[in-house]
Parts: sequence; C-alpha cells; structure tokens
Amino acid sequence: MLIFSASILTFNGCSDDESFTTETEAESEEIDDTDFVTTDWTTATHSNDADPDFDEVFEDNVVKRLDIVITEARWESMLDDMTSLYGTFGTTSGGLGGLGGPVNNIATEDPLFVPAEVFYHGKEWYRVGVRFKGNSSLQTSWQNGILKLSFKLDFDEFEDDYPQIDNQRFYGFKKLSLKNNFNDQSMLREKVATDVFRNAGLVSSHAAFYTVYVDHGNGPEYFGVYTLVEEVDDTVLDEQFSSDNGNLYKPDGDAASFALGSYNESEYVKKTNENEADFSDVASLLSILNDNSRITDPVAWRTNLDDILDTDVFLKYLAVNTVIQNWDTYGKMTHNYFLYNNPDTRKLTWIPWDNNEALETGNMGGSLPLNFAGLNATEWPLIGYLYQDSVYKTQYDIYVQEVVDGAFNVSTMQSTYANYASLVQPYAIAEIEGYSFLNNSSDFQNAVNELNNHVSARAIAVSNYLN
Repeated sequence: MLIFSASILTFNGCSDDESFTTETEAESEEIDDTDFVTTDWTTATHSNDADPDFDEVFEDNVVKRLDIVITEARWESMLDDMTSLYGTFGTTSGGLGGLGGPVNNIATEDPLFVPAEVFYHGKEWYRVGVRFKGNSSLQTSWQNGILKLSFKLDFDEFEDDYPQIDNQRFYGFKKLSLKNNFNDQSMLREKVATDVFRNAGLVSSHAAFYTVYVDHGNGPEYFGVYTLVEEVDDTVLDEQFSSDNGNLYKPDGDAASFALGSYNESEYVKKTNENEADFSDVASLLSILNDNSRITDPVAWRTNLDDILDTDVFLKYLAVNTVIQNWDTYGKMTHNYFLYNNPDTRKLTWIPWDNNEALETGNMGGSLPLNFAGLNATEWPLIGYLYQDSVYKTQYDIYVQEVVDGAFNVSTMQSTYANYASLVQPYAIAEIEGYSFLNNSSDFQNAVNELNNHVSARAIAVSNYLN
C-alpha cells in the first residue's frame, strides 16, 4: 500500500498554487447561497468574451493543481446519488468483474450536478457545476471503494440560479473533464493518446496533468493525479473546425456499430442541434455503408460513401488507433467516439474520445490486430467493409506506416514517456490509499516501463504486417 501521509501530500501536491485558501464551512453557512460577489472575475479568466487559453489550461511541462470546494450537504447528496445508481460504496455485488474487468448494470442516467467552488492559482470560480462522470470506470471505482472518481466541470451549469456567473468560463472553457486515469497505473495514457492523434493530423481533445484536491467540509483532501481533458462539444468544435453548427453525435449502443438493421435515433445521441429531428446524415451513412453496391459496383459505393463520411479521416484514425492499440472503442465496444458533420465538407468526421485504455493490448480479448483478423465485418462494417475494399485498404496501409514513422515513432515516444513520467511521478507515488489505483510506489514505474516496451513491440508488429 502507499505509505505517504496526508500532511506530506498537502505540501508536496501544491504544485505552483501554494497560497491556496478557501472559506471555511462555518463562514460559508453565515451568508445566503445566492449572496456573493465575483471578486476574482476578469475578462481573461472568467468571461466568455475571451478566447480559450490553451497554453494556460493545457500546459505540457508541469503538473498543475485544482481545488474543488463542496459544502458537506452537497457532497453527501452526491454520494447518496451514487449509492442509488451503483449501490453501497465499496460493495462489489451486481456483476462486477473486478478492477479493469467488465461491469454489468451500468446506470442509464448521469450522476447529480451540484454547485461547487473551483480554485486555481489563487482565483475562485463560483458555483461551478460538478458531478461524477464515467461508465464502467465510475462503477468499478465506486464498488471497489476507490474515491478517486472522475469529475465533469460545467462552469455555467447553474447560471439560472446564480445570475452572477452568467456565461462563466475557465480561461475560455465552459466544460472540462477531469479523468481519474482508471486502469492506468502510469497515469499517462489519456494524455499521450490525445497527443498522438493530434500529432497525426487528426481532430482530438487537448489534455494535461493536474492534481486534484477536494474540500467537502474537512479541509482539502488529496484525490490524486488526474488528466484534464478538453470537451468535444465545447472548444474542440470551436477551435478545430471553422464552425460548430453541424450535427455532433456521441453514439452509444447497438446503433453505434452501424451494422445493418441497427438504426436507432435514440442511440445517436446528439450533442448539438438537439431540438432538430434531423438524423439524415447518420441514416445515410448506415444505408450507404451496407448497400449491396459495395459488391456489385465498388466505385459507385466508394463515391457515395465518400460523399457522406470523411473516409480519409476515418482511415487515418483507424491506422492510429490500431497501431497504438485501443480496445475500448469502435470495433470492440459501441461507444467512445464522436461523429461531427463538418459544415465545410458536409461529411461526417470521426473524432476519438476516452483513451485511458489505449497503449496496451487491453481487455475483452485484446485490441484488434492490424489486419483485423477475426473481426466480424457485418457487425463492425466501418472497419470490416472498408478494409475489404482494395482502395481503402491501400490507404489504410499507407497511414499505418506513417504512424510508426511519425506520431508514434519509437524514439519520439520513449522520450515523451520519459518527460511525462518525470513530471507525474512525485504526485503519483504520493497518492493515498483509497484514492489511488496503485498498490505500491513501484507500480508507477513498472507501468511506464510497459509503455516503453509496448511502443517498440508495435513497431515490430507494423513491420511484420506490412512485409
């Protein structure tokens, strides 16, 4: 078990925010909840008039600190809500497969949002919407008695209740995810995978390392090392596309496979244009993808498919995702990706999401092989049918080579792992039992060693595949 004390953690985990202070619970109860002044508010830090400051929020060469302050009553309401969704904390009944294993009975509703204060560099953000987030990772952590849970932050979630925070932003960001690095003892995978996707020229969220402290009535408690991740339906669309007016989908369920007969509008979850009942783009994709012209007239089939789906982006994504190995997404699981109808091209564009299970062989039988042997093409037609087409397969193979020559080059990646590990290690090995997925301090370095071995092994796998 980890042996570092909470008193040491409070000092060592401060990063560059060592002057952090908050109201005490008693002081906060003396004033009305709506009676406050946003004294720290500036245009650059809090207003939606400021452009997102990526250099400030997603800095690569430092581990920053966030403090979340929640009243005792609201914290208890969050825990009570989790109990109603997933059962008693620390109880593994209900089909739990063990840490990192499959989980049954995932809740169909999101956990409860509550107002909380967020502190960063001595500045306060007011009545920020905070909730727990995740699917199997959330349930597994909860049922294994690990309180290092992922959080979702929405900085103006409660603006109707508190007019003072109308259009509140965090350096230009409305929403952010704090990922708990579930099933990743290196705590690097989420960050590294997003870097690799972007370095390969794909749309992908930015990410950065943070330590998180939560004060729910007893002072700041160290919750451990998190990865802060940019939300796709917030600044990713604004910053990496020319417009955010297109349909954004986060498919989840059988329809996310795009298999013939799986169409279900309710499973193509809209994140933009929610009130418009236009699902014609995803309906067309499913229809064209499964059309028999794939066999009878492949030229026409490719032309029609290229008109509705940015196939070049998908093939590049597929090459990156398969080379780095990421089992917890399309091809194994019917979730963890977005589709955006790019207004410039009027084509659905693939956007990866949730990469904590990347950079390893993985669970559920492991990641797909580079030649997709064993894949049922009718169940996963976006991979199976495109790989069976000689034109698309040729382009996929070109991208596979480009990935190991560029974004996932062995020397580049091992240097990246060394740099990030040196940043994260002091905070990782200082995590507290009950707020960590590490069993002892050596687990972290062992996991980093596995990442270094993995990238070398993938270069060999690519060479064997292409030759």
